[in-house]
Amino acid sequence: MKFIIGIGGVTNGGKTTLTDKLLRTLPNCCVVHQDDFFKKPDQIEVGEDGFRQWDVITAMDMEAMVSTVKGWQESPVKFARSHGVSLSPEAEECDSDQKGIHILIVEGFLIYNYEPLMDVYDKCFYISLPYEECKKRRSTRTYTVPDPPGLFDGHVWPMYLKHRKQMESQCDTIEYLDGMMSKDDIYSMVFESIQNTLLNNS
Repeated sequence: MKFIIGIGGVTNGGKTTLTDKLLRTLPNCCVVHQDDFFKKPDQIEVGEDGFRQWDVITAMDMEAMVSTVKGWQESPVKFARSHGVSLSPEAEECDSDQKGIHILIVEGFLIYNYEPLMDVYDKCFYISLPYEECKKRRSTRTYTVPDPPGLFDGHVWPMYLKHRKQMESQCDTIEYLDGMMSKDDIYSMVFESIQNTLLNNS
């Protein structure tokens, strides 16, 4: 059984922390991080707001991301091996994608804003944060390309609001998570929700 989980959410909401925990506890689980598909800085346009447009879908090579997800769909076992993911003895023994459960987590801040990806998810989660907390967390993070002054208010937050609105209008199966809850509580809720779905589908 193949199962794809989307972990979306606001910047610094805890997507990666949640994803890492799930990777350690779910069987035969691989991940595709949207952040791995960012284009090079010199390919990122400067917008009318005066900032490089990092927080829009065109900042990423989404076609490459979709083909990576398709690669997993074609053969989760092969994908897991090429990404150094250890498989359960059951999956290893039969060397087949048909045996056992294979899970892929697709993680990123705009994973529900790209049409070709919308049909792949079996389960969708989205972590939200209020403005003040999000700004505070973002200010403590160190990025490869540092945030220029004013980026959060001038670009990051307005784009988040715009994309969230778009996402809500085209996807009604999302389970929203409160990013202010403890990391353990968020993980427990998501893990339980996934387990229930897997049980119902098995």
